[in-house]
Parts: sequence; C-alpha cells; structure tokens
Amino acid sequence: MQHARRLVFARKILESQDGVALLMVLWALTILSVIAFSFSLVARSEGYSSASFRAAVANRLLAEAGAERAIMELLYRKANKGQQATVPEGGEPVRIDGTLYAGRIDKGEYTFRIIDESGKIALNALTDKTGVILRNLLTNMGYTQEAAETVVDSVLDWRDEDELHRLHGAESEYYTTLPNPYKAKNGPFTALEELILVKGVTPAMLYGDGKQKGIINFLTVASNSTTINVNTAPKEVLMAIPGMTPEMAQTVLTQRQAVTTATAGAQGTQGAQGTQDIPTLLGTKDPEIASFLSTTESTVFGVEVTGNRESGKQGYGYGIRAIVSLDANTGYRYIYYKSPAQVQP
Repeated sequence: MQHARRLVFARKILESQDGVALLMVLWALTILSVIAFSFSLVARSEGYSSASFRAAVANRLLAEAGAERAIMELLYRKANKGQQATVPEGGEPVRIDGTLYAGRIDKGEYTFRIIDESGKIALNALTDKTGVILRNLLTNMGYTQEAAETVVDSVLDWRDEDELHRLHGAESEYYTTLPNPYKAKNGPFTALEELILVKGVTPAMLYGDGKQKGIINFLTVASNSTTINVNTAPKEVLMAIPGMTPEMAQTVLTQRQAVTTATAGAQGTQGAQGTQDIPTLLGTKDPEIASFLSTTESTVFGVEVTGNRESGKQGYGYGIRAIVSLDANTGYRYIYYKSPAQVQP
C-alpha cells in the first residue's frame, strides 16, 4: 500500500515537471519569435533605407547632370551669339524665358529651365512707385489687396536705412515683439529666402503650396534693373506690369514661340528687338507700360533643375536652384546654389 502511494506521488511529480518543461519551451519559442520578428523588421527597415538612399543619390546626380546641361546650353548660346550657327539637336536653341526642357540618362530623367534674371522683378530696385509691380503680382495670384500692400510696404521698409515704417509696413519695432525677436535689416536683400523674415510673407506665398507657384520664381536679387526684359519675363511678371492686359501678354508669349533658327544667338525666339519696338509688339501707345519694360538681356541666369529616377512621378525627385553668371570670356561662376531646393513644377 505504501509502495503504491509512493508510485502515485512520483507520477505526479513527473507530470508537474513535464508541465514546467512545456511552459519553459513555450516561453523560449515566444522569445525566439520576438527576436526573429525584430530582426526581420530591422532588416526590412535597413532595406528600405538603403533603397531610399540609392534613389536620393540617383536623383541628386541626375539633377546635377541637368544643371551641367543647362550651363552647356548657356555657353553654347553665348559662343554663337550673333553668328550663323548650326541648329542643335532638338531643332532650336534653348530659350531663356523659363521654358521647360527634359533629358534622359539611362532610365532616369532630368528637367531644367533657364530664365534671364532680367525677366524677373528686381527686389532691391523696387521703390514706392515701382512697388506696384509686386503688389499686382500678389493680387493676380489671389492674395487680397491688404495682404499685398502689407508685403510691399514691409519689403521696402526692410530694405531702407531708416526705422520709419510705411502705412502697412514694419520696422524693428514690430519684429522685436515676435516670439523669436530680430531687427529689420535696413539693407539690400542678399537672398530671396530672406523674404520669409518680412512681415506678411508666408512659406506658401514664398515657395508655393504645390498648387500655385511661389513669388520666389518671379523675383531676383541678382539684378538692380528698374525695367523688365519683355523677351524673357514669365507671363505672371508680364501681367504684373501696370496697364498690361491678358491680350498683350498673350501676344508677347505667342511671338516668343516663333523659333529663330537662322541665328542661334538672337533670343531663340522672336520678340521686340529694341525698346522702341515694345509699343508695336504690345499694340499700345501707353507710355506707362513701355516705361516698365526693356529688351536688355543680362549675363546672369536663373537655373532650376529636377532629377527624377522615377520618370513621370510628379512631386518626386531632387531639385537644384542656382544663379549662374557668365564672364567676359567663356567661363561661368555660380553666385547662388541651393541643393536640395524646392523648384516649380
């Protein structure tokens, strides 16, 4: 009897030990599963990170190739200016009015546009009288008259040397009350990005919001000209000229679409050849319009490039924004270079 009881007791001990062993095995399997899952997540994250890094590098290299292509086109255009030249591949010289061009390298694509800085609004040349151009640009883009006047007056106040603010403007008295206080510069703008510090200017206004371009595309600090080159100005800048009608602006754009193949160095397009031709081109005798315009071309050009390994995908890619100055010989230099940068679509 005693022996039987001992056997039953021993069997219960063995059964309890089997249960403990089973629990230990289950815990071990659970821990191993968690470790394996963690390694899987890490490996997947590393894979995605590597793929993203490769894509970013590829896009950047494509954008840099596009920037070199744009500079090559500028040097070609300068070398053949005023000469009878062979028409390049594609059938026409590259225009300097912001026309978008594309090129391919293997499976990737780059796009670039060149615009003569003389076709933009010179920020540092604005006055109380010519500030109407910037105000018109803003109202044409959908901003209220009050918002536009605030920006124009604040831009002029930021740049002038005194601390007296205009009706809708601001000086250090206003900027020092902000959560992150600073003083008005009271000097010329050195970069367009500086505008983000000016009262009334928002990131969406300056850079665009994906649906509408930002004013950074139509302004320049690389020129102090008081006039705008009618042969290279974008439609938005043309429409900002006081007295300019949609019909006049469209006439200018239509004329520029006529490609000049006989002389590669002309404009690449047909338009006004001299200041006296501007009224004829616009079909108006209004002297105010002509006073804001010229046909003088500069040697400084804005270049915007996007590199995209995934061709056709909008909003995907690497952007470069630069300003290039051509020297008197055959060289060039960057006076502004931002990489990466947000560029217009």
